[in-house]
Amino acid sequence: MAITSFYFLCFYVLILLLYYVVPGKVQWSVLLLASLAYYLLSGNGLLILYPLATSVICFVSGKYIAAAEHAGRRRAGLVFALLGTLGILVILKYVNFGIYTYNGISSVFSGLQLDVVEFLIPLGISFYTLSILGYVIDIYYGIGDVSRNYFQFLLYCIYFPTLISGPIMRYGQTGAALRGVHKLDYEQVTKGMQRILWGFFKKLVIAERMAMIVNTVYSDYTSYQGSYLWIASFCFVIQLYTDFSGCMDIVLGISQTFGVQLPENFKTPFFSKSIAEYWRRWHITLGIWMKDYVFYPLLRSAVFTKLGKFLKKKWGKKRGKQLTTFCAMFILWFSVGIWHGGEWKYVLGSGLIHWSYIVIGELTEPIFTRFWNKCGMDPQNKFFNAVRMVRTFLLVTFGLIFFRAESVAAAVQILKSMFTVWNPMVLFSGTLFTFGLDWVEFVVAAVSLMIFITISVLQEQKGSVRDLIAAKKLPVRWILWYALLFYTILLGYYGPGYSAAEFIYQGF
Repeated sequence: MAITSFYFLCFYVLILLLYYVVPGKVQWSVLLLASLAYYLLSGNGLLILYPLATSVICFVSGKYIAAAEHAGRRRAGLVFALLGTLGILVILKYVNFGIYTYNGISSVFSGLQLDVVEFLIPLGISFYTLSILGYVIDIYYGIGDVSRNYFQFLLYCIYFPTLISGPIMRYGQTGAALRGVHKLDYEQVTKGMQRILWGFFKKLVIAERMAMIVNTVYSDYTSYQGSYLWIASFCFVIQLYTDFSGCMDIVLGISQTFGVQLPENFKTPFFSKSIAEYWRRWHITLGIWMKDYVFYPLLRSAVFTKLGKFLKKKWGKKRGKQLTTFCAMFILWFSVGIWHGGEWKYVLGSGLIHWSYIVIGELTEPIFTRFWNKCGMDPQNKFFNAVRMVRTFLLVTFGLIFFRAESVAAAVQILKSMFTVWNPMVLFSGTLFTFGLDWVEFVVAAVSLMIFITISVLQEQKGSVRDLIAAKKLPVRWILWYALLFYTILLGYYGPGYSAAEFIYQGF
């Protein structure tokens, strides 16, 4: 049941009404029943056994770790949770990654091939797995609260708005809110619905139109070359951002109407002046999770402590520390890449390419600093900051080509065509109208993008645009919101046969 469907909206309105009708102390029960119902209605109902098994493993492990006084028992409880939880994830999502990798290597040498294993993957497994693991790890380090009620913990695990695309939650931040009592707050419900509407606008009006261009070109990238691929690649960046952030707006808006504050996942990332800053603004909860539970523990581990001492002795204190950090970052970015999917195109496109960007940036920063000082120029002026934003956008685009292409080989061929085929006249030949969008649709897309960019600039400069609108007089507020509502209803793309469009990150 896609969250952009009419059926989901009916489901959501019913749950919202019931949520504020029942006594406050049982509101969490309504959300739990809604989450169970949503899971059962969203595909093969038996797949709910996977999140149930994972939640039981981590709930029991958390209580065991909290009660254990001996460090060895606490460690055993953590290992049990890690093996049980990650074991399910690895078997369901990454067995074929190993098989594909083996077959690729074997084809060069022995030629022996293994058969691919087909699994039905439960909804939201990558998101709820990290959320639950974070809960257990926090208890192990003594910085997290222990849940005493399994069913309240289960709600945290499978809270239905977050199952599609996150965000990745932390129990200490959202556990209490999910099980708490929330009185009907007109302002919170109104603002939540406004955010839901903005998410629908981004997804249905912009992302789905960009998808028409992207799908047409990338499905036949050997025929569409040069400028076609540049256009499609830029469109995919827009598609992915409006799709994923639009989903987050809907999810966070739904939660706000329930009185539950979820962590933000985006902060206008394409205003970033570096790749490192970009990842502090894009998929924020994933970045924070990976740093807290992968990167920092690696640096504190015995292996990296010894590695750091060795590198400092060999290369000096400053360079040795930097090289140690780069090694830990390599594992971090490999983890980010493979989290997105069990294919090398994800490992590269969402992981190791960005690692290389950051490493190159840090290594060359002193060179550029000396250059700016020697020239007597201010590298932080508006012109150079704008250039950095464009550079960041282009670097992200190149990485996302691997993300979107059917394989690493296809991505390499696409990049080669982009830089070797010169055909800018296709922009004026009319062939762009053969991508599934006629000139009227192109105008709608262009106008919608201008609206989106304007709001993004205001958000970057002024903060919450909803608060800015709320400060206007009542007639102005109503005109703006109703204009956006009817614009989305009339111009939204609902898929072939008006079926609800799915979100890109729903596949992860």
